Amino acid sequence: MNVSIETMTGLERRLTIGVGSEEFETQITQRLQEARGRVNIPGFRAGKVPLKEVRRRYGAAVRAEVASELMQSSFMQAVQQEQMNPAGSPKLDVVKMDPGMDFEFTATFDVYPTIELADFSKISIKRPSAEIGEGDVETMIGKLQEQHTSFEVADRAAATGDQLKIDFVGTLEGERIDSACGESFTFKVGEGQMIEDFDQAILGMAAGEEKSFDATFPEDYRAEELQNKTLQFLVTVHEVSEAVVPELNDEFFEKFGVTEGGEASFREEIKKNMQRELESSKKNQIKQQVMDGLSKIHEFLIPHDVVRREIQALKDQMLNQFQMPQGQAPQLDLPDALFQDQAEQRVKVGLLVNEIIVKHEMQADAALVDAQLKIISEPYDEPDQVINWYRSNPEQMQNVEMGVLEDQVVDLILSQSTVEEVVASYADVLSGAAIADPEAETGSDDAESEAVGAKE
Repeated sequence: MNVSIETMTGLERRLTIGVGSEEFETQITQRLQEARGRVNIPGFRAGKVPLKEVRRRYGAAVRAEVASELMQSSFMQAVQQEQMNPAGSPKLDVVKMDPGMDFEFTATFDVYPTIELADFSKISIKRPSAEIGEGDVETMIGKLQEQHTSFEVADRAAATGDQLKIDFVGTLEGERIDSACGESFTFKVGEGQMIEDFDQAILGMAAGEEKSFDATFPEDYRAEELQNKTLQFLVTVHEVSEAVVPELNDEFFEKFGVTEGGEASFREEIKKNMQRELESSKKNQIKQQVMDGLSKIHEFLIPHDVVRREIQALKDQMLNQFQMPQGQAPQLDLPDALFQDQAEQRVKVGLLVNEIIVKHEMQADAALVDAQLKIISEPYDEPDQVINWYRSNPEQMQNVEMGVLEDQVVDLILSQSTVEEVVASYADVLSGAAIADPEAETGSDDAESEAVGAKE
């Protein structure tokens, strides 16, 4: 087998591979001999068809079949012989396959880049830390109470915080504006769900009342046709409901898995969940900084085939999040450009992490794997069963071990990089504000309540 290598653009390589005609023709003849015993041709007894006739009828198809198989096997031999590392499946093209001539084809593919690891001390990391105080616990409990607040009909005038059910009709110079109308519409007063003039006009109305008033839409209102417009509204109130905040009692505690110990145990459980979410948030923020820093200090070409596969994986992930019904997903044509930057970053970081693991001959630490399984199982009622399930599932264990390996890579980089300790509040650490660029926008206030992680 003769092999020649041509460097194309970037990481693209083209192999021209030649296989001797004798080897090629021998495989074709052998395949035809096998077919001779199976084919049924009128005028010939089964198994007695002359090879010449079989070749005449099936020779071209068999030649193409053998060529396809020979290209696959010869390509694998060639990359091993030349010590190449393909990053994807090759594009195979026949050059010559005529009888009596050496079989020749080309294989075009990307190779993985050669990566020279840079100095990790160039990476700067902010490590956030916070103590969870009683005030933080109180705030969290307040948010939990708010999330479980119900509404009961009240026989009184509407006040801020009440929930109203109304009919409303908006007109502009006597003409009905459909986008400013609603029936049996429910909203909370004073929470920004309606424009400010509307909110203020509703205050003091009771069930059964009707009221007309003017309301001006802000200049940045989402519907451009209503921006800065003053509409005349006619509102009928059907129902006024007041918020009923749940009391801190056993019934409320049970919603979070606390069945014994009363309020003291409930507060302890909430604080434990907050601590777990805090540690997870800190770990993720540090890891993200490490990976971003790792990417910034390295420059190398990225294989297009691997990026394409990552783009497809991101598309599939998004479709799964959309929970597209079976058979409908292909109708949603998501453009590659939507995922290009993210895919390139993920591939680049993945190649770097793999290079570090290989260079330092790293393996997942068994004790760290056990610790990670314990963390994963903690929120469940039967943690031992969860751990046993993971250990009996090779694919899941591989994912856990890879996560531990990545953590070990992060620790290695942290030990050599510049780390700044940042002490901040619980809320700022959880939202990412503690390490954010002062000129950038901070995270949402909702992040705190989303990170509770309590059992329901």
